[in-house]
Amino acid sequence: MPHQHEGSLNMQYQDLAVFSGNAHPQLAQDICNSLEMPLGQCEVFEFSNENIFVRILENVRSKDVFVVQPLSTPVNRSVMELLIMIDAFKRSSAGRITAVIPFYGYGRSDKKDQPRVPITARLLANLIETAGADRVLTVDLHAGQIQGFFNIPVDELTALYLLGRHFQQRNMPNSTVLATDVGGAKRARDLARLLDTPLAVLDKERLGNQEKISSMALIGDVNGCNVIIPDDEILTGGTIVAAARVARENGAKSVTAACVHPILSDNAVEKICGGDLLEELVVTDTIPLSADKLHKKITVLSVAPLLGDAITRIHTGEGVSDLFR
Repeated sequence: MPHQHEGSLNMQYQDLAVFSGNAHPQLAQDICNSLEMPLGQCEVFEFSNENIFVRILENVRSKDVFVVQPLSTPVNRSVMELLIMIDAFKRSSAGRITAVIPFYGYGRSDKKDQPRVPITARLLANLIETAGADRVLTVDLHAGQIQGFFNIPVDELTALYLLGRHFQQRNMPNSTVLATDVGGAKRARDLARLLDTPLAVLDKERLGNQEKISSMALIGDVNGCNVIIPDDEILTGGTIVAAARVARENGAKSVTAACVHPILSDNAVEKICGGDLLEELVVTDTIPLSADKLHKKITVLSVAPLLGDAITRIHTGEGVSDLFR
């Protein structure tokens, strides 16, 4: 790269700083690599009494600060790290603080669907605002209304096009996109339009708060098709496995699953990738995958360039909506 271009790049980002908590430092580093700038220096650790300590190791006065911290395992520690980091930047006179939350934990607790339960997704939004965040940048919220829980600007990106490009590059004739439930039909429909394929939907019923499904009915035709099952997040894998089984029983030629947030708790990887039900599981790196979850059937796509583009656009005052085309 010519020296002159490097200089202009440094000038463009001289008031920009990207920092990371302990939730996913690799993603933060990948974002900085895409921006061709160094990752900000800070200390974030836990004392023996489980109190979290944060110290910013460089001057951030009047800077445009982005704190990268998905609310992934251990979720509650990740939340506290984010809140304390935001407070530290606020007290260090940062010009603007953007919480970059690729995965928004507690996203499933977005409504009162039972008596006497909290709306934790809203509580979390209040805490992030109170800590001092000026805006939020996130990827594929579990429910769109979570944006409305904030009184500060929220930019919600989608990894749909990233996943869509992966399937476009694979040779998958006669494909059908299968929604795991009516709630996820919009996401599945958007992917089906992108891939120019038909859409099928599963009518799913859950058993109370148990992470189990009682019944599934197929609406649509998957016979002889290469079926793609998209979801925003995979927790135990029960939904994906049940959907794949229904697809196979109805004559699907192959089944591939895709999700943005691979939580994959307990024995989810073994459940999804063991056996011949699924050919491949395509995920993104919004949350880190531990070594024991890296199965040969799992393909990981990086959201770092997408987040890097969004950070650049927010920093320079350009529209983020162009990233949805």
